[in-house]
Amino acid sequence: MAIGLLIIGDEILSGKRADRHLAKLIELLSTRGMQLSWAEYIGDDPARITATLQRSFASRDIVFSCGGIGATPDDHTRRCAAAALGLPLVLHPGAKEKIQERIADMARTEGKEPQLDAPENLHRLKMGEFPQGAQLIPNPYNKIPGFSIAHPEEGAHYFLPGFPVMAGPMMEWVLDTIYPHLFHKSTNIEKSVFTLNAMESALTPLMEQIEAEFGLVKVFSLPHVGDARTEAHIELGVKGDSIQVESAFQTLLSGLDARHVRYRMSL
Repeated sequence: MAIGLLIIGDEILSGKRADRHLAKLIELLSTRGMQLSWAEYIGDDPARITATLQRSFASRDIVFSCGGIGATPDDHTRRCAAAALGLPLVLHPGAKEKIQERIADMARTEGKEPQLDAPENLHRLKMGEFPQGAQLIPNPYNKIPGFSIAHPEEGAHYFLPGFPVMAGPMMEWVLDTIYPHLFHKSTNIEKSVFTLNAMESALTPLMEQIEAEFGLVKVFSLPHVGDARTEAHIELGVKGDSIQVESAFQTLLSGLDARHVRYRMSL
């Protein structure tokens, strides 16, 4: 199962807010020996959100979706998820309970009695309307839950708020509660060098040779233009299956030596 991330909201694409979900998920996965496979940013366009979810629901991926699950007019994710699945939106009884708990907590903080049937509080219950059959994701920050949709065979979608202070702990809960069996299962490793006197075009044939010879290895090339403190260089490396990476790396070094390319080992 690949792991993906959807980040939904015009505020990210316009630059009003900087995305922090991507870095957080990469961090959480890395500490558990896991890796993010893909990520997409989507604006508040219902048709595009629905089409994207239809495509990702058809996969077996583990997908985290952040943003758009509130109850204001620009929050489309809950409705789009239901449309993508062909399911009705229904008020989840557990979500209703948690939302009403939050309403009561807020009222007590203000020294008031909660008015659960007040129009604004009835509107807040829309945050608990999820595609039929959804499961809850607890929110330790303010109790308003997210929701998940399991795929028929494997994988699932996890829908979280757009606020990183909420989404981060909820991502962590999903990983630690549902996927501990996947922690540190990967046997992939990465090895690289910094080449100091070569152009990418001159190194491309060597890179193509390595990928053709080692089917479980990917080659990567990351040029650095250099600055006052750092010499211009290319980080050239191989990543993938731990056994093949060792052999591929030796082939890489031999190829660089044969081409009289200066290099130093990366840390």
